[in-house]
Formats: sequence, structure tokens, C-alpha cells
Amino acid sequence: MRLLHTSDWHLGRTFHGASLIEAQRAVLQEIIDITINQQVDAVLISGDIYDRALPHVDAVQLCNWVLRELRATGAAVVVTSGNHDSASRLGFGAELLDSAGVHIIADLQRMLLPVIRDAGDHRVAIYGIPYLEPRMVMERLGVEKASHEAVVRAAIARIEEGLAQLRAGEKPVVSIAMAHLFAAGGYGSDSERELSTGNLDVVPAELFERFDYSALGHLHGRQKVKEHVRYSGSPLAYSFSEATQRKGVWLIDTNARGIESVQEVLLPVPKKLAILKGKLAELLADPELESAVDSWCQVTLTDSERPADAMATIRTRFPDTVVLNFAPDHAGGDAKPASYAERMAKAASTEQVVGDFMEHVRERAADELEREVIGAVIQATREAQASQ
Repeated sequence: MRLLHTSDWHLGRTFHGASLIEAQRAVLQEIIDITINQQVDAVLISGDIYDRALPHVDAVQLCNWVLRELRATGAAVVVTSGNHDSASRLGFGAELLDSAGVHIIADLQRMLLPVIRDAGDHRVAIYGIPYLEPRMVMERLGVEKASHEAVVRAAIARIEEGLAQLRAGEKPVVSIAMAHLFAAGGYGSDSERELSTGNLDVVPAELFERFDYSALGHLHGRQKVKEHVRYSGSPLAYSFSEATQRKGVWLIDTNARGIESVQEVLLPVPKKLAILKGKLAELLADPELESAVDSWCQVTLTDSERPADAMATIRTRFPDTVVLNFAPDHAGGDAKPASYAERMAKAASTEQVVGDFMEHVRERAADELEREVIGAVIQATREAQASQ
């Protein structure tokens, strides 16, 4: 039997204010095509279907479309809830959808009911563990400590009781776990929402070695924590920290002995990310940066002074610049400028105080015309005070 592991679609997410709906539609179409071309029997979506608990109507419509299209391929679809999803909303109508081959596992009760697929000489039992908020489920799971490790450990213990009964049957059973969490040994990205502070969200990856394969969600980089404990990552990059990541899905083949193979299938990038750094004039002229013209850009300017209208200017060549930073380069013998406090301590006139304040706020000294305006305003103010 062939399974496809994906997760963290975050439907409805924006990229620095820009809509990603069409990019998400394009990459989901690729997943549909892979499902068809690779003759996938079941698609596993390990949480964070939506980007927020109350998704926009466009995101809901996109979700409806992709689930319908995936099911139309003949593959079963198994979905678990993530920390961005509203479990109750995502799980609405789950019992009715079961009959249509779309299985949504978003609560503790359904967590114990595996989706079982017959592969001839073996059966595949897919257990979905929805995102478990410790304080919300600890009492129902009978644990005393409000930690992710404690509730996940208790959930797996309950699953194993049912799995042992399945394995007592005549056919071999290949066990698949789906979960949305931070497994120890995984690496994160800037686009993920922290589950808790102080590393209390980390769950030992060893807990999932009891399953033949564990399809994890939450971390946006596709990665192997252990041989059969893996993250598919998000199908799109959602932060510049993911600029070098290769997005894709995992294809898992099972046989009567367990997992036969796991292979990666890369996804195309609808729009690349580029991280640029340098002086404004150099960035605008450098022919080596032509590939970044059509990318989402994060630009760091190293000019000694912040250029006027920097964002508008950089966008004349890189129109999709969404982040602009300023980090002046004082190398090459240039003395580091005095701090604002130091300049204030040495200011000899009101004009200098105002000029230093402007330079501190916008990181660019006042030009000649601005200095004339400052001087005229200060002089007018003095004359007005003198006449009172």
C-alpha cells in the first residue's frame, strides 16, 4: 500500500500581507497530481490544515476543493487537527465524511478508532493523534502533569491497547501514527507558532518508534527525526528562514513486514524567496541578482545612511520586496557613529538637537533644505516667544 504524507498547509495564510491563496492552490494541485501519478492509496494530512481557528471563506472553499479532488483520485484521506486549527470546527460532520472516505480525527474519542485499509496480504492501521493542549486533555487522559510529553505518552498508551488487539488477528498489521507536535531532534522555522515556552512542548521521538511509521506535522522543514519518524513540512515557505528548504512530501510503501520504502517527492516553488544584502545602488545594478526580480525579497541595506524612499526605490527593481532592514556597514576604516545619547550630550544648539533627533529616528542626516526649514521654524518660534 502506498501512503502520501503531507501537513501544515495553513490555508488562508498571508506572506507579509500578501495573499497566498493562489500559490496554495497551485501546490495543492501538485499534491493531487502526485496522488494520481504515484497511485497513492491514502493521503495523510498531519494537522494545521488552516492557518487560524476561524478561517476566511476563501480558505474554507480551498479546503473543500482539495479534499474533494484528493478523494476523487480514489485515495482515502485522513486528516488530524493541528494547533492552528479549531478541532471542533474541523471535526464537524466527521462521522458523515467517514462514509465518503475522508476521515477527520480531531478529538480523543476518534483518536482510538483507526482508519484500517486492507492491502491484501496485510492491513494498514492509521491512528491520528490530534493536537493535544495539555491543560485541556490531561484530566481525560489521566495524567497529572500539564506537559505535551505526558499527554502524548498517555494517548499512545491507549492507542497501543487497541493496536495489540488488531495485531492478534490473522493478517499482519502495519501501524501508522499521525501527530502534530514538536518531536525532540527536529528543527523549527520562524513561521511556526510556539506550542509552549521553556521547551515544555518537546516530545521524545522514541515514543513513536512503537509505530511502523509516524507522519508528524508542526515543523515546517521536511526532515527525518528517526528513520520512520518524519515531518513532511509545509508545502510552501512561510518565512524567509525557509528560503533554502526544499519543499515536498513523503511517499511510504508498506508490505506484510512493515515499511518497504520511504521516498521524497519534491514540490515546485510557485514563487521563490530571496534574501539580499548590500548598498542600495549596488543591489539595483548587480546583474547577478536578476533571478531575484520575480521573488519575494527580504532586503538589508548596508549604506552608511538610510537612503531616502528606500522601499520605493528598491521596489523599482525588486517589486515584491516585503521586508526592508537597515544595517549600516562601518567596515573599511569608517568610524562608528556616536550614539544618540552621546550626540545629545554634545549638542551645542537647538538646531543640532533637532537635527540629531531626526538622524536618530530615520537613520539619515538632515539635508541642506531640511536644515533650512528647521532653522526657520526655530527662529520663528523664538521671535514669537520674544513678542509675548
